[in-house]
Amino acid sequence: MRPIAPVEYIIISFPGSQFTGEIAPAIADLVASGTVRILDLVFIKRDVDGVVTSFEYDDLPETSAFAEIDGDADGFMSEEDILDAAEILEPGSSAMMIIWEDLWAARLGEAIRSAGGVIIDGHRLPHEAVVAALTDIENEGDH
Repeated sequence: MRPIAPVEYIIISFPGSQFTGEIAPAIADLVASGTVRILDLVFIKRDVDGVVTSFEYDDLPETSAFAEIDGDADGFMSEEDILDAAEILEPGSSAMMIIWEDLWAARLGEAIRSAGGVIIDGHRLPHEAVVAALTDIENEGDH
C-alpha cells in the first residue's frame, strides 16, 4: 500500500435540498490537479419529518454532474457515518459528504509520521468566521 496523505471529510449543506451540480467542476479540478483524491462521496437528504435517505451521484438527475469526477467514491463511509452526518442537517435540507485524501499535504503527513508525530485533531473554519476575524483585525489596525 502506498503512503496515505491526510484524509478529511467535508459536509456541504444545501437548504431546501437544492442540488444543482454547480460545484462538480470545482471538485473535478481539485482531483485533476492532484490536490485531492476522492475516497467517497454521498448525498444525504433529511425530509421535514426527519427521515434520512442517502444516495449516490448516479441516483438523481441533479447529481449526475458528479459522475465526471475521477475517484473511488464508494464504500468508505458506513451507514452510521451517514446517519451521524445527517444529525446536523435541518429538516427539509440535504447535504453532500465527501471524504478525500489531501494529496497536497502528502509530504507534510509523511514528515509528521517520520518525526513520530500524530495529527490528533483538526477542523475546517467556516468562511464567514474567517472573513469576520480578518475584518476585525483590519479594523483594529486602522485605529
